[in-house]
Amino acid sequence: MLITFSCKAHANVTMLGEVGLQLIKMLGHSGTVPGAIDASEVSQALNHLRSAIDAEQSQPVEQENADDGREEEIVEVPISIGSRAFPLVELLKSAIREECEVMWEDGSGKRL
Repeated sequence: MLITFSCKAHANVTMLGEVGLQLIKMLGHSGTVPGAIDASEVSQALNHLRSAIDAEQSQPVEQENADDGREEEIVEVPISIGSRAFPLVELLKSAIREECEVMWEDGSGKRL
């Protein structure tokens, strides 16, 4: 599943469903798709998102200490929620500047 965020002041932002739902909840919403934020509430939603990202990033990251004798080990570094949220943060800032609502829906255009 994909989730597409849109407002008339910014290009659409499409995210994988799991990440998109997490960000919608961080905005202070229930996580339902489709959904929207009224222009007057976008600033507050951005503040919720930033606070949630800060809280998430302040938690210690679990690392596996697997020593199985391999000389070269490829370590996969997870992408932070702050990095994943960046395009949405930019969309929200544009919506605040232009005083427009923000909407999201299933990226395929289907209602969930």
